Formats: sequence, C-alpha cells, structure tokens
Amino acid sequence: MKTRQKKDDAQLREFEKRDLGKDIEQSRSSVMIRPKHRSLPTSILLDPSIIVKLKEKADGRGIGYQTMLKIILHEHVDEY
Repeated sequence: MKTRQKKDDAQLREFEKRDLGKDIEQSRSSVMIRPKHRSLPTSILLDPSIIVKLKEKADGRGIGYQTMLKIILHEHVDEY
C-alpha cells in the first residue's frame, strides 16, 4: 500500500497549524447568530384533535405544528 507524500506547501502548512476562528471573525465574512434569550423546554399534554388542527394549519403555512403552536402562543398570550 502506497503512502501519500505531503507536498511542501507553505500555505497548507500555515493553514493546518492555525485556528482560523479569529481570522474569520475579523474578516466579517460570516455572521454568528445567537439568540438573545434562551428558549426553555416545556412539556404540555394536548388532546389529539388539537394536534391534528395544529398540523393542518401549520401545513398551510409550510411550518411544523410545534412552531405553529409557538406562533399562536406568542400572538395571544397577552390576551389572558
């Protein structure tokens, strides 16, 4: 079995020995998106008929039913 010989490439050597995280950050070629507030997991028991309705409405918008539920809660939580 043949082993590959590494080419003597200065740019490749520099690339392999450096952490490019700071270079990427300084170049502003990528953006890191972090949520301002951490979402907390929760558990809720729902009647299957409600889940069916959520899924139907969510399909109409092209989103998942849990996302649909979050939208509904966000829009209407202040009413109660």
